[in-house]
Amino acid sequence: MQKLVIASNNPGKLREFQFLLAPLGIEVLTQAQLGISEAEEPHCTFIENALAKARHVSRLSGLPALADDSGICVTALGGAPGVLSARYAGEPKSDQRNNEKLLQAMQGLADRRAHYYCVLVLVRHADDPQPLIAEGEWHGEIAQQMSGEGGFGYDPLFWLPEFGKTSAQLEREQKHAISHRGKALRVLLEKLEAM
Repeated sequence: MQKLVIASNNPGKLREFQFLLAPLGIEVLTQAQLGISEAEEPHCTFIENALAKARHVSRLSGLPALADDSGICVTALGGAPGVLSARYAGEPKSDQRNNEKLLQAMQGLADRRAHYYCVLVLVRHADDPQPLIAEGEWHGEIAQQMSGEGGFGYDPLFWLPEFGKTSAQLEREQKHAISHRGKALRVLLEKLEAM
């Protein structure tokens, strides 16, 4: 596989995929570069949304497509924001407003456990009957306040007790080595190599 279209317009995700796939010699294109609009994400599970996005982009580009659906799941909130992570505070999407809403929802809650979840779906063509699917989780807690400038999404609130910092305070290489997306991508690459 020489070319792959990423089914996302999220600049943070695109940077991560380009960084992680560059050593493999895979040219990463974005759906925006090809004039492809975002797919609908009407499903209640990460995997269904990722599959819908991958098929949409592959169908319109004629190329293999990789889609990610990911989010943060907070134990005390019954797994919310979950699949609604990017739009938790409504439209237009805003990391700042999402983080502020999550902090407000967590006010007074003692259980601060949370995890990031990522599912990657790669289709070789739009009607691929056997898409490659890989998952990853990254466990931590919701911090009391935002801290750090790196990363994107909920990274300024995702507290990692073993490091004593948020994921937004980690170096990029360190984050990719332990993150939900990094774990899922390593599983996906193993599956690709086995083919």
